[in-house]
Amino acid sequence: MSCRWDKYIWSVRLAKTRSQAAELLSKSKIKVNGESVKPAKLPKIGDVIQVSKNTAVFSYKVIQLLDKRVGAKLVADYIIDLTLPEEIEKYRLYQQSQQVYRENGTGKPTKKDRRDLDSFLEDW
Repeated sequence: MSCRWDKYIWSVRLAKTRSQAAELLSKSKIKVNGESVKPAKLPKIGDVIQVSKNTAVFSYKVIQLLDKRVGAKLVADYIIDLTLPEEIEKYRLYQQSQQVYRENGTGKPTKKDRRDLDSFLEDW
């Protein structure tokens, strides 16, 4: 059974689309055995995939090859997650730091605020 890397990454749901998988491989956001690979190269059983997301690196090991996209519950039959707990924590901290909370009344005015401002400036 032959399968390309971009198709394999898409099939095991590491990327939403096959074109995104090819782009991630081309930009070296996904490495195989520590090296950049072209999307058309063939995967082998035992290869280690390293996916860079923000500041963390997630690692997966290929257990079995496939030719069709599988459901989320079946992904565990094809790859093993080797990601270190420190990397997962690093990713969580980055996600939390990106969430911005603002107080009510700051930032973009609401529709009511804009209408009040328009009526005030109309009489000016």
